[in-house]
Amino acid sequence: MSKYIYLFVAIVALLLGTSAVADDAAASKVQKFIDGLHFQSGTVTVSGAHASLALTPEFRYLDAKDSQSVLERLWGNPPDDRVLGMLVPTSAPLSDEKNSWAVVITYSDDGHISDDDAAKLDYDKMLKDMQSETHDSNPERKKQGYPELELVGWAQKPHYDASTNKLYWAKELAFGDAHEHTLNYDIRALGRGGYLSLNAVAGMHQLPMVESEMQKVLAMTQFDAGARYADFNASTDKVAAYGIGALVVGAIAAKAGLFAKLLVLLVAAKKFIVIGVLAVVAGVKKFLGRKSQ
Repeated sequence: MSKYIYLFVAIVALLLGTSAVADDAAASKVQKFIDGLHFQSGTVTVSGAHASLALTPEFRYLDAKDSQSVLERLWGNPPDDRVLGMLVPTSAPLSDEKNSWAVVITYSDDGHISDDDAAKLDYDKMLKDMQSETHDSNPERKKQGYPELELVGWAQKPHYDASTNKLYWAKELAFGDAHEHTLNYDIRALGRGGYLSLNAVAGMHQLPMVESEMQKVLAMTQFDAGARYADFNASTDKVAAYGIGALVVGAIAAKAGLFAKLLVLLVAAKKFIVIGVLAVVAGVKKFLGRKSQ
């Protein structure tokens, strides 16, 4: 009997060694991928948005190509060619799976958004409606092969700064059976013909840090001369069919139903994926009865 025990121990040791090698290989692939990215600093132009970012040393910038590559290849999200760029904190490198986070940048040119309704919005009622609609969309999400999603509540209640024409808020989300809830921190900078969207994705344990850092992002975001909110010309410019409230619910949801917006939120379920290698690691760990990443 003892020889079988020794054989079993040897097999387990071999599998653990294989798992360690696979982990190292996966980490090496991730690092090689990150080393191939082109990080920018200083003042950068957000191509296609008539805007720029005066970066502080706490952030680096990735253009559209690199940002889409990170979202798809590194974090396993569906392709999204609307992504124009990404802000990556220097203090939380992309290789740090637990603590990494980023600010995804998109732009909407739906037209000038009136802020007349900003002071009248009932964000508590809005939250209840969003929670109900999010819950009701789950059967369709499951049908499409996506995890269920629940909107837990505001991580930071919406606030609109009329002096800078910037709106920001944060949501706490629960994806499927994920151990930790997800934080989505949103900024909308209003311009002459649309708005710049800056969406930060992180774990809820990072809320204090993300909240502090996103205030810096607010300050360094600006539209180019001629494209600012104050440059609006009512005689010639297009006006959006929605107001400030729809930005919180989601402009896509306002036009195409809430489910369309929830698909965009898949970015909140970010995870590291290296094709092939991590599948081997997961298989070995599952065989050994250990929790798979």
